[in-house]
Amino acid sequence: MKRALTIAVFFIVFLLIYFLQSHFFSWYNIAGIKPNLFIVFTLFLGLFLGKIYGLSLGLIFGILLDLFIGKRIGLNATMLGIAGLIGGVLDKSFSKENRLTFIMMTVAVTILCEIINYTLQIILLGADATFTKFMQIVIIEAIYNAILVIILYPLIQKTGSKTEEIFREPKSFMKYY
Repeated sequence: MKRALTIAVFFIVFLLIYFLQSHFFSWYNIAGIKPNLFIVFTLFLGLFLGKIYGLSLGLIFGILLDLFIGKRIGLNATMLGIAGLIGGVLDKSFSKENRLTFIMMTVAVTILCEIINYTLQIILLGADATFTKFMQIVIIEAIYNAILVIILYPLIQKTGSKTEEIFREPKSFMKYY
């Protein structure tokens, strides 16, 4: 029951992030570039819930995002699914309690997801391949995401530890048959 309620809360958070992306950050952008909070959120899901939940919720949120604003279904789903999967893989390798580690993961995943998204847009939609403009967008977006993670880290850490308690099964050395 707690898991279902938590996933419902994640859907509400997704809608809140969608509102922030489409309205609030339209006013507060850097050189016309907005942060991508969906990547940060999906990375959070992968880190604190694991690979399966990170990938599946990333795909679901990406498909919803594609339905809301996408030109083609699958671009955001691919990007967010990969972000959730990477978060789940990095879960065992890095400490989530270290702010700097989480910031570096956010920057790396933002850059990787934007490269994948841009490549898919070139292949599928025939987008213009202007490398300098793309690099400007990626660098500013990664820095913007890092700044927001610095600001939101206490909330991310507290929410993540509560979520982890709900979704992770306690490790027991005794098995009952």
